[in-house]
Amino acid sequence: MKILIADDHRLVVEAVADKLKELAPDVAVVTAGNVAELLSLLSDELDLAMLDLGMPGAQGLGHVREVLRRQPRLPVVVLSGDESPVTMRAAIEAGARGFIPKAYSPDVMLSAVQLVLRGGTYVPPMMMAEAPIPATGARNAGPDPLTGQWAHALTERQRDVLNLLSQGQPNKVIGRTLGISEGTVKIHLAAIFRVLKVRNRTEAVVAARELTGS
Repeated sequence: MKILIADDHRLVVEAVADKLKELAPDVAVVTAGNVAELLSLLSDELDLAMLDLGMPGAQGLGHVREVLRRQPRLPVVVLSGDESPVTMRAAIEAGARGFIPKAYSPDVMLSAVQLVLRGGTYVPPMMMAEAPIPATGARNAGPDPLTGQWAHALTERQRDVLNLLSQGQPNKVIGRTLGISEGTVKIHLAAIFRVLKVRNRTEAVVAARELTGS
């Protein structure tokens, strides 16, 4: 597995690279400190690219779009200190498969990367609450009974998680059923709680059952 990290903050690059080594024993990391270096390192050998928005040479999301133009099949994740839902939405709409705020813990970052590598899209909970959009690449875990505004406020994968949660399934079983890690399940639950305006699993189940009429 080969991952490109493009960021001009050396400490950030080193911390992210160290955490990514937990993905697999053979993870190779290449780094770029500016947009010119980033573009020169693009190749078909890359499995993932993690891009900062404020590196030298960047103009908004122009470098994100250029990476995707040159390597349309490469999963791109934005790793940024900007936590504006507007910026997050713009990045996802530009083609990024995820947006990870730098303030997030290393474990959350790793779980988000795992989700993207499995074909999903990582959307931060704060974005889901302010500007929900659907994610792609999610598999169906069964009938989806959610309708109305909540069906549009939750991604397909989050609806899968909520359906299993409403059946009383624990995180471990939900993760095994959907083929995702428990950490990723927790990320989805945090987004679900925020969208449904609940504080815990019990309140989420009650809200889900009220929405489905079950």
